[in-house]
Amino acid sequence: MKLREDEVRVPAPEGDIRTMVLRPAGDGPWPGILLYTDIFQLTESSLRSARRLASAGFVVCAPELYPHGPLAGVALEFDDAGKQAGLAGAAATTTAQFDADRTAVLDMMERHPDVTTLTAAGFCLGGHLAFRAALDPRVAATVCFYPTGLHNGALGADPDAGTLARAADVRGRLMLVFGTRDPHVPADARLRILSALYAAGREDTEVHLYDGGEHAFMRDVGPRHDPALTDLAYAEAVSFLHGR
Repeated sequence: MKLREDEVRVPAPEGDIRTMVLRPAGDGPWPGILLYTDIFQLTESSLRSARRLASAGFVVCAPELYPHGPLAGVALEFDDAGKQAGLAGAAATTTAQFDADRTAVLDMMERHPDVTTLTAAGFCLGGHLAFRAALDPRVAATVCFYPTGLHNGALGADPDAGTLARAADVRGRLMLVFGTRDPHVPADARLRILSALYAAGREDTEVHLYDGGEHAFMRDVGPRHDPALTDLAYAEAVSFLHGR
């Protein structure tokens, strides 16, 4: 499937958010995905993920995580310096700032003539942000790929964003994806997340646990990438977001 890709600037309280919008070529409309990257922002690897989802029949809107500071417009390298810069960008961003930017992008998507329903997805830190997107009643379905900080609340500058404590506010469908060898979301962290969701009445949450999957196993750069598990995770996510 051929795609159209556009770079747009989404107005937000602290300034415009650089956002990539990818959709199938031709006439829509299609469901929309607010897609959060990992800490490295809009790398070619993240754009390949966005293209893969767009080719499945979605309008994918992928904003920068840190659009208002020194990392605006920067795609970080997958090395130690890039990792430290990405972590520093997160540490300088409050939950309130993440939330304000999310609202701005969802507002843009809601007005987009080619977008029908709103959904969300994200990887790593972006998986946590996707869960927070699920708190917006406009979001019909959300997929969180190995969300970091969700089990203990850690998000950016805030030691506890209180995300799980608001699980009962999620109105849409929810899917979580984990790998068994993820040190950032180990078994006890996964249990804590599921216990909180069940306590909030979210027994219908889909959980996909992939044996042998490391953290960021879906990032198609580096030794942690597992192509077979990635294909499975995308197939399940696409089916889920399309409302099966």
